[in-house]
Amino acid sequence: MLMIHKNLVIQREQKKPILWDAFYKDNANKKPLVIFCHGYKGFKDWGSWDLVAQAFSAAELFFIKFNFSHNGGTIDNPIDFPDLEAFAENNYTKELEDVESVLQHILSKNNAFLNQIDTNNITLIGHSRGGGISILKTSEDIRIKKLITWASVSGFAKRTATIGDLGQWKKDGVKYVLNGRTKQQMPHNYQFYLDYKANETRLNIELAAKRIKIPFLIIHAVEDPSVPFNEAKNLNLWNSESELFKIENSNHVFNSSHPWTESKMPISLKKIVDKSISFIKKN
Repeated sequence: MLMIHKNLVIQREQKKPILWDAFYKDNANKKPLVIFCHGYKGFKDWGSWDLVAQAFSAAELFFIKFNFSHNGGTIDNPIDFPDLEAFAENNYTKELEDVESVLQHILSKNNAFLNQIDTNNITLIGHSRGGGISILKTSEDIRIKKLITWASVSGFAKRTATIGDLGQWKKDGVKYVLNGRTKQQMPHNYQFYLDYKANETRLNIELAAKRIKIPFLIIHAVEDPSVPFNEAKNLNLWNSESELFKIENSNHVFNSSHPWTESKMPISLKKIVDKSISFIKKN
């Protein structure tokens, strides 16, 4: 029987809580754990992500997706961005802390689903910026046994969120990036840049990719308009043991959109889900 638990909460002392979902088949089998990290201006309930979660769980995997604590959502309203003050205070190191908090909770006795999980078989999947975060986290954490990136960035140094008119940003203390879908002006406080500079070596995706010794699958659309395919080629070059899987006739979100009202995933997304599941289940 497929079990879906939505909007569970990880409470953290002196830190914002994390909202997460669990999808799994309720049976006696201990299932490989898959943790999905959303991207920039993303959230766990975006578009087709629930259908993705159902496909993984149908394949006897325990699938978790979560909202980064400062993604702009709230516990009461996890979709879109009602809390722009939190969004303004987000940064890469906070997102790495969030992944650690999710791992700690899921692997602890406080997790009611622990008996359903093979704690020695953990895969991280990250989309877009979440791919970069997943690469960094995997390079630091021996608990993670497989890594999959979907349309991942290959570096943070030149991203819109990280740079810009630094003099004006420092002077104003904040800069804004338009969200084309919601039409919100998304704020980034100058702390984002300061945090990046203070942790530049740790946040170097090239160095992290080169350190990874576990199975690593890189999935990217050749015509991706948001994160160019060259970034996938970079990752593949930096990690000679990695596998690069190209998708044709697809965009950055594999032809999904938000909201997604159809009962099936778009064809491109189904292809990458099927490829990811087979990669995880391959011994």
